[in-house]
Amino acid sequence: MADYDVRMIVLSTDDLDDSIAFYRDTLGFELKFRDGTHFAALDGGTVTLALATALDHPIPGKVAVGIRTDDVDAAAKAVEDNGGAILRAPYDDAYERRAVVYDHMGNGLVFYSPLPKP
Repeated sequence: MADYDVRMIVLSTDDLDDSIAFYRDTLGFELKFRDGTHFAALDGGTVTLALATALDHPIPGKVAVGIRTDDVDAAAKAVEDNGGAILRAPYDDAYERRAVVYDHMGNGLVFYSPLPKP
């Protein structure tokens, strides 16, 4: 069985600048980094609070929990085998292997694992 580590909560936004300002100025979260006008990561202590527009959000309009694991494929299969559903099968992007799934109650999960550096 793979190890799991909840690392990120991804929230949807239609206005990244406005959302960054809200979480920074209202709640005191520090900006860790941003990627253009579509994604930002804020320091939430042990968990990163991510803000994403539809361009970068795994399930636009929903809250998604990012879970780091050493075996994305096995995690997605385990969810599917136990009443959940795969929304986006395991795939590699520029930085990590990911799978987007719904748990057995329809909650969004993103399993991810960093790709080895070349």
